Amino acid sequence: MCGMPQQPPVRSSAPRPSRPDASMSLLTNVMDHSLDEGYAEAAARREAEGAGGMPKTLRAKMGLAAGLVLAALVVTVGAANARLAAPVVAKERQELIDRIERETAAADKLESGVDTLRADVSARQRAALKKDGGDQADLVGILSGATDVHGPGVKLVVDDAKEASAGGDAGNPRETSGFSDTGRVRDRDMQRVVNGLWESGAEAISVNGQRLTALSAIRAAGDAILVDNKPLVPPYTVLAVGDGQRLSTRFQNSDDGLYLHALQENYGIRTSISAEGDVRLSAAPSVIVRTAEPRTEKGTP
Repeated sequence: MCGMPQQPPVRSSAPRPSRPDASMSLLTNVMDHSLDEGYAEAAARREAEGAGGMPKTLRAKMGLAAGLVLAALVVTVGAANARLAAPVVAKERQELIDRIERETAAADKLESGVDTLRADVSARQRAALKKDGGDQADLVGILSGATDVHGPGVKLVVDDAKEASAGGDAGNPRETSGFSDTGRVRDRDMQRVVNGLWESGAEAISVNGQRLTALSAIRAAGDAILVDNKPLVPPYTVLAVGDGQRLSTRFQNSDDGLYLHALQENYGIRTSISAEGDVRLSAAPSVIVRTAEPRTEKGTP
């Protein structure tokens, strides 16, 4: 049997199928080797050097723990120092309180002594007036302001304007007082009020409880009004003992009463006057005469 001659295998001319990602070799290479070789070598070197030490996470945890321990130590030391200093601070505070209480008690004692001496001076003045004045001692004490008085009279209240300010125009008709118009009551205004009451028949006068005497002075210190060097604040309450209704009428019809009315109409100064059935005035704190001397019947001291 003759065999058929074998023919060599026929190679197909059709192209062999390729890998799906053959056309993306560059992208695949980039994805497989995303880290630059230099960076990769440096990372490998650092990993090799740190292989003998502890892991980074453990080192971080230990560092955080050490920081917390240090913070706790600082807080503990601060609390201990505060606890140790607390008794010292409390002691110093108590010493300061005790000192304030002692000084306050001493001031109260001195004030009480002043009141006692003032009462003694007033009693001696009344005794001297009674001795030298004879039957007119009481009258002299009233007129000099050395004794308390009461009786019918008037109550006059003078207050600043509602919108009083610290400045104003220089063209105020009250230029003789040296002040511009500010809607405020001035010392010259109070002088005219008091003098008008004296002229209208007042027998005793006080301003905000300050008894006026023959030696009293009403003046200004800045915007404040002083009576016998004691500052007063508005409203100014003037009490005058006298024939109530008659005193009120005479004052309001006097030049000084009309002056006060003009201040009310033109500058907003607030005033009110009323007759009172019983006005009580305290004695002046002290009446000291340094120059005047009494005269005898023969005209010699």
